Amino acid sequence: MDVESIRGYCLSLPLTDEHFPFDETTLAFRVMGKIFAMIDLEDTEWFVLKCDPDYAIELRDKYDSICGAWHMNKRYWNQLSIQSALPDELVRHLIRHSYAEVVKKMPKRVRVDNPILLSVK
Repeated sequence: MDVESIRGYCLSLPLTDEHFPFDETTLAFRVMGKIFAMIDLEDTEWFVLKCDPDYAIELRDKYDSICGAWHMNKRYWNQLSIQSALPDELVRHLIRHSYAEVVKKMPKRVRVDNPILLSVK
């Protein structure tokens, strides 16, 4: 997937917005204020996503183009090489997984008040 496709897919998820929290080039995607994905617009080789720790290890073992995110907690964050041959459907699945990981950590009250959050699997 290219950067515009990734951006469009992330923004298609419910209650998602984008912002630049760290600098003018690192674009972050948030759901209800919590980051679930990031990409540097100057160096678009890597795309960073949150991940279940056990699943993160499984993905890193299976795909050479997925590794622990360089500036993030490697237990919970993966970086994907978007210049690799990762199938688009896998990238979309991992974006949804990252979104769902962030949503499941939100307080139950927030999830109940916003049931659309739970529609992404």
